[in-house]
Amino acid sequence: MLKSALLFVVAGLAEIGGGYLVWLWLREKKGVMLGALGAVILIFYGIIPTLQDYPNFGRIYAAYGGIFIVLSLFWGWLVDRKKPDRWDWIGSFICLIGAAIIIWFPR
Repeated sequence: MLKSALLFVVAGLAEIGGGYLVWLWLREKKGVMLGALGAVILIFYGIIPTLQDYPNFGRIYAAYGGIFIVLSLFWGWLVDRKKPDRWDWIGSFICLIGAAIIIWFPR
């Protein structure tokens, strides 16, 4: 379970970080090299979920969605200085519960 959680976090940081670099390139005119680096990181994001031990693609990505939501809030708070409100936290907690049920509950 620890490996799975770690892979979800690494995938989330790769997707958010890569997307953020592309954002900086296209939206804030920060340079094509940032965009290229973001694209490379996004390629790695596409590979990371394949390292999960679960055989079901759809369940892995569905569960990852809950992790992605929480990581996105933290990214916005730490990088963009946009503090999430209580409704953001409540919603993300509900998503995490759903992600845990999808990926870790026995079938």
